[in-house]
Amino acid sequence: MHRQIVDYALARRECLARVRTGRTALSQVCDADPYLLRAAKFHGKPTDEVCPVCRKEQVTVVSWVFGEHLGHIHGSARSAGEIEALDGSAGAFTVHVVEVCRTCRWNYLVQSYVAGLPEGAGRRRRRVAK
Repeated sequence: MHRQIVDYALARRECLARVRTGRTALSQVCDADPYLLRAAKFHGKPTDEVCPVCRKEQVTVVSWVFGEHLGHIHGSARSAGEIEALDGSAGAFTVHVVEVCRTCRWNYLVQSYVAGLPEGAGRRRRRVAK
């Protein structure tokens, strides 16, 4: 179950307005690093939304997981299925959803949320089971 959802749509809209009016250079927003571009290719989920900058292809969303207890997968891109599996078995972790255009390298954090088992969930379950 997702909780503490933060949607960055208004900030994204304002960023795009600054690009369109020339107050922000394209090089500042079209700067996806090679790791993010690879993650989009192999772990991303294609969307129907056309890139708001180059309008040449649809953006891909990539979900990154962060949590100290996640071990080697902390800070890595994960598919929706992998996140769903973690959601039911791991302690609380944060997911950052980034949209990326593999053509012009536009990227923007569009949403973040907390997933995984809440702290103490295991203890509550044990008490209820007694």
